[in-house]
Amino acid sequence: MQRLLMLEDDHDRIHRFKAVVSSNYPDAVLTIVRTAADFQLAWRALTDSPDLICLDHDLFTDSPDDPDPGDGRDVSAFLITQRATCPALIHSTNGPAADSMMFSMRDAGWKVERISPIGDDWIESLWYPVACEMIADGKLSDGSSAAD
Repeated sequence: MQRLLMLEDDHDRIHRFKAVVSSNYPDAVLTIVRTAADFQLAWRALTDSPDLICLDHDLFTDSPDDPDPGDGRDVSAFLITQRATCPALIHSTNGPAADSMMFSMRDAGWKVERISPIGDDWIESLWYPVACEMIADGKLSDGSSAAD
């Protein structure tokens, strides 16, 4: 696991994602953004493709004065206009929205998997093993590798 770009707004989840990645891969770079607009900025600033993209759907603000954070469908709509360069893992309790994101990205050539955040340790017991497997596989839905 080397470079991950993640859309996630929940502070507890962010802390847990950082902990599981840093404890297993201390040299990994985990970039976490909390809004759809910030994800697009982070994507455009990349000099190399990440090894994995991780996306939540429902995004919330910390205060009523914060700007609208958008949602995961805003990000998937953006990504389908980009060349599929790495796998993506969607983690959202919003099943219909997560499915919409997954299917639209798959239709655009992205390799996408989806997990449901269920249980108190889903990041450690479900997300982490799936993320590692997707990175190790490194294949896109058209059979090419992210390195091609």
